[in-house]
Amino acid sequence: MMNRCGLLTVNKEPVPLKSIEVELEVRDHVATVVSTLNYENKEDKPVEAVFVFPLPGDAAVCHFSAKLGQTQIVAEVKEKQEAREEYDDALSSGQQAFLLEESQQSPDIFSLSVGSLPPGESASIRLEYVTELAVQADDGLRFSLPAVLNPRYQPQGSEGSSVQVTSVPASLVPYSLSLSARVSSARPVSKVESSCSLDPLQYLNTDQTQATIKLSAGHKFDRDVELLIYYKDAHQPTAVVEAGQASAKQGSLMGDPVVMVSLYPEFPQSVMSTVASRGEFVFLLDRSGSMGCSLNNREHGETRISSARDTLLLLLKSLPMGCYFNIYSFGSSFEHIFPKSVEYSQQTMEEALKKVEEMDANLGGTEILMPIRHIYSQPCIPNQPRQLFVFTDGEVGNTKEVVDLVKRNSGSHRCFSFGIGEGASSALINGLAKEGGGHAQFITGTDRMQPKVMQSLRFALQPAVVDVSVTWDLPKGVSVTALSPPITALFQGQRSLIYAQLTGQSSEPAEGSVTVKYSLAGHPSQNQLNFSLKPAEDTGSTVHRLAARTLIRSLEMEEREKREEKDGVKKKVVELSVQSGVSSSFTAFIAVNKTDGEAIQGPLLRRNIQTLSMYLLSAAALAGVRACKRRRCTTMQGFSALPPPQPHLRAGGSPLEQQELVSQMKCLRKPVMSLINAGAKSRLSGRHSFEQQLGSRYPDVSLNDDGATASQSPRDPLLQLVSLQKASGCWQLDPALAAALGKTSEEVEKSKPALVNNEGWATILALIWLHGFKMDAKEEWELLAMKAVSWLRAQNALRVTDCVDAGNALLGSSVQKDALGL
Repeated sequence: MMNRCGLLTVNKEPVPLKSIEVELEVRDHVATVVSTLNYENKEDKPVEAVFVFPLPGDAAVCHFSAKLGQTQIVAEVKEKQEAREEYDDALSSGQQAFLLEESQQSPDIFSLSVGSLPPGESASIRLEYVTELAVQADDGLRFSLPAVLNPRYQPQGSEGSSVQVTSVPASLVPYSLSLSARVSSARPVSKVESSCSLDPLQYLNTDQTQATIKLSAGHKFDRDVELLIYYKDAHQPTAVVEAGQASAKQGSLMGDPVVMVSLYPEFPQSVMSTVASRGEFVFLLDRSGSMGCSLNNREHGETRISSARDTLLLLLKSLPMGCYFNIYSFGSSFEHIFPKSVEYSQQTMEEALKKVEEMDANLGGTEILMPIRHIYSQPCIPNQPRQLFVFTDGEVGNTKEVVDLVKRNSGSHRCFSFGIGEGASSALINGLAKEGGGHAQFITGTDRMQPKVMQSLRFALQPAVVDVSVTWDLPKGVSVTALSPPITALFQGQRSLIYAQLTGQSSEPAEGSVTVKYSLAGHPSQNQLNFSLKPAEDTGSTVHRLAARTLIRSLEMEEREKREEKDGVKKKVVELSVQSGVSSSFTAFIAVNKTDGEAIQGPLLRRNIQTLSMYLLSAAALAGVRACKRRRCTTMQGFSALPPPQPHLRAGGSPLEQQELVSQMKCLRKPVMSLINAGAKSRLSGRHSFEQQLGSRYPDVSLNDDGATASQSPRDPLLQLVSLQKASGCWQLDPALAAALGKTSEEVEKSKPALVNNEGWATILALIWLHGFKMDAKEEWELLAMKAVSWLRAQNALRVTDCVDAGNALLGSSVQKDALGL
């Protein structure tokens, strides 16, 4: 795949996209998003502007229109090839046309073509979509407006051509963003938080069930905009019935009422308090070059790969005795620590941690399909349910291929996915978890990876819910057609959505119920919800569009699986997409200005509007890195493919351009340096050679000496303590533990009560320190502390009360014995 990456085009042509305005309406957990993109052609010739941009992978794009002066043109949904031909015909005849289409490879990438914009003319494009908001670990609802479209890695031999991306670094995004949101719910809105600066929350009524919020003025659209919305008494089961459209045929999806059911299963406490001691835990870590970038895009911030290493430490320490595990890592190739999954023990844990410490972002591209195929080729271990954890920054071009593979193997495992950093593909991360019966998490902005991953480990340690069935009880004369795929996974406190079409009418009281039955740890359970069949007011067609999107995605996957019936399924998707006005991979929105006017004269210029990219890496630069890796260079002779600078990147470049280039080169430096150091006889000569290569091509760029040779910053105290825990759950009494507790060995040993063994005393001290000083990070250490408590309970002769009192006196804390779980 070729990605055209650069700061500006060589001739410094003006970019037609001037600004983006976003209006967001959130009702409970559903968001309606209206984006207006304002274009202006300042050139003396007509232009065709092409803008490739990301949207949430599960969004239902349902409206597209253009305004030219006083003329409003509303687009229609048509079969994709037909829409493209109509667009080309319009341009060749001098008409204005607009085309919006979804990428064939990934449903979270869209391409917008604005054709024949005359000199000096402006156009406003209005784009509308609806989407469900994901529930976070702290019960917040997450809305993300993606700004970042990183060049997606297209593995060799993958099907289809990839979207062409023209990208720029963050400081040079030439368009601005304004965003206003209105939030409403049956329950009060308690707060709204964001990764970006917000104006204060404004309540619209006294019971605080409606509120508005705005992005602070002057926001540059240089990173994803994330809103976290919190309601009081959040997440009660609900059902919303939406009336069919009067203009649509009765019996069709759009003509009949549709119900959206939101369930939040509550599992028995007796089951939830037990942690499974079985399971095969397979961790798959992305080690492509982009994982060497900062987690939160700050120059000196923690890198994605280092955060992932720390997370793997917590995961390995939290695994239960008796389980099995393995760790895979991937880039252009893949590696595994053990040939097959091994039983969890002190020896295997230590061996794995040693290898994890050496892992860096030095494996090239993002070939995720090969390691997943290999994992599925390994036979499952009897009575050890397989749990796959995937960590990636999600920049792949073959999303559908990967997600389809996970679905085909969903019967043998659960898949938990983690999107790391800005630009992670929501279609990939959500798709892996949805089809793999697991849970998806995104780590962006100032998020810490560890608490989110540990929440997913808690889900993985919950007993798997099996034998899920959904039954409906409706009045006589009313029938139901399921529109959602069957539920394969249920988790405590996590929402499950069901869409269904209601056909027919009844003279009986208009009430119905839906019951979800399942088996949990051998216990049959059920959740029932009664609801009114009376349609809700003011929902428009939101529920119908979300239901249509759900059905379209299921049919698209079916089309990829069924070779013989492809045409029939594709025809169904096109019919449903056209009928509902919701985009699909087989259709596109097309709008042509057919008003009587003069044909636009002159040659048509094509302008690719730059999308924000976090990596200023050309294909040539990456080729140099890979060449160096293949030859195991000791210097940077393999980096001779580093691209020559564009003319405006030399001394004449603006300070902003120079500053951005420096930060992008620093992002690249770590993976490059790790390649050099892997085979270098002298670290110093390798480093100097790299800087000389850069210096000769980019004379105005200097890198601070904070690369691979710099001394590492001290380890986080929590991770220092955790790293000392044994696989069994205990700690040993040694100088390293004393140092982690901020004490000397003499102080620790002198405070030990008489007749208490060393490991028991050390373990109680560690637990007191965690409860006394790290309660803010309890999500991260809770599971490994439970393991420590289990170990202590097995030590029958331990004098717990004496140890807790002595430990508090030593550490200056006041933790109660009951708080420790003892």
